[in-house]
Amino acid sequence: MLDDRARAASFPTAWPAAYPKGYAVVDVETTGLARDDRIISAAVYRLDARGEVEDHWYTLVNPERDPGPVWIHGLTSEVLQGAPLFHDIAEEFSARLDGRVLVAHNAVFDWQMIAREYARAEREAPVRQRLCTIALSKELGLPLPNHKLQTLAAHFGVVQRRAHHALDDARVLAEAFRPSLRAAAADGVRLPLHECRPLTEWTDRPTPRIGQQAGYGGYRQSSWRPARKRPACPYPNPGRYEEGKRLKQGMRVAFSGDTSIERELLEDRAVEAGLHVATSLSRLTSLLVTNDPDSTTSKAVKARQYGTPVVDEAAFGQLLQDVEPGSER
Repeated sequence: MLDDRARAASFPTAWPAAYPKGYAVVDVETTGLARDDRIISAAVYRLDARGEVEDHWYTLVNPERDPGPVWIHGLTSEVLQGAPLFHDIAEEFSARLDGRVLVAHNAVFDWQMIAREYARAEREAPVRQRLCTIALSKELGLPLPNHKLQTLAAHFGVVQRRAHHALDDARVLAEAFRPSLRAAAADGVRLPLHECRPLTEWTDRPTPRIGQQAGYGGYRQSSWRPARKRPACPYPNPGRYEEGKRLKQGMRVAFSGDTSIERELLEDRAVEAGLHVATSLSRLTSLLVTNDPDSTTSKAVKARQYGTPVVDEAAFGQLLQDVEPGSER
């Protein structure tokens, strides 16, 4: 039995015919995690069908608002002031993405941010499928203590030089994705590909421009609704979540109330982890996620009536990092 590195180093002679013909490994840095946050830098590594690097590209983006957590990404208002707007780089970005599977670490987040920026620019991102390297590492059964990018990189001996810099994060991910892809091909693993659909039906309100603070005039904020229907969960419901234990694929999870991360993003993360996102709460619901368990929302009230387990958003995020595999129907 080959270990992970040996499997990754081996180059399968019979490459799976169903695998994509090319990939765009993407990383974006943003002003935050909410639906009205903006991209401030983006990087793309284009890879061929077998994961070899073809070229790479990087750009700063002027978000037309405060840059957010500078202590994380290091991009100040002064640096971003002279950068191009997303509208100005959308065509070049499209050329890098066109006809390829978008690959990212926690891909649903990068895809949501990219799709919104294209919608603001009244354009459509040329992306039809995405692949999350967290989901792929789970499919491969990699012995990782957590699902951080640096942990995946270290597993394959990839050295990170500038964490939270879009170009270096994309490079690190590309170098870790190549052996992951080869290992998947060697074992005949079905790649965890997910459909990407553009976001539609948004309205604009003011959002903070660079140099301005929230709460003052002259800023723009957007409201979004995704145009998609979620696929049916392939796993049976294993029952209720038990405190101190792991979530298990197939569990029915409901959300209630305001969240710091937008609801669609949380739901997509749950779906990609193999959970069933429920739009209502019943006796079959495994878990309710809410930051206000004492609220009077119908879901919170029913959760108290039924004794449904409740966790807050932060706890749910931690649970998503290690979901127990389920059995397909």
